[in-house]
Amino acid sequence: MRPLRGDWMMRLEETLLALPKDACAVLVAHSLGCLLVAAWASYSKHTHRVQATLLVAPGDAERPELQPLLPSWSPIPVHKALPFPSVLYGSHNDPYCSLDRARQFASVWGSRFIDYGARGHINAESNLGDWPDGHATLVQLQSSVTSS
Repeated sequence: MRPLRGDWMMRLEETLLALPKDACAVLVAHSLGCLLVAAWASYSKHTHRVQATLLVAPGDAERPELQPLLPSWSPIPVHKALPFPSVLYGSHNDPYCSLDRARQFASVWGSRFIDYGARGHINAESNLGDWPDGHATLVQLQSSVTSS
């Protein structure tokens, strides 16, 4: 109930370093996972292990109501672009991140922004089923990095 950003960053680093030397990952991140990717990318010397990232419904740990629950997640890295291609989905009525803040994250992280309408936190409660739109975006993102 009290996730620590440093622990998550270390686990992501370990996971990526455990891949075979010539392997690269495409990350899919939701909510705090989006903040994890940005924090990890601003710290790690192994960002070349990531080809691209799909970021969905980022959480905003700097919201006053969330800060006491997530103290280690501030500040949110918003000073430079991610070193790999990314797409970020935001929602008009996400209870954890305003649409404007999601757009701001996309802008500073260099992500292509997708305004996904009023879909809440873009999760199981959003009734998206297997989420064909997200899957199609992931396939498109993977294709764009493998063809370049």
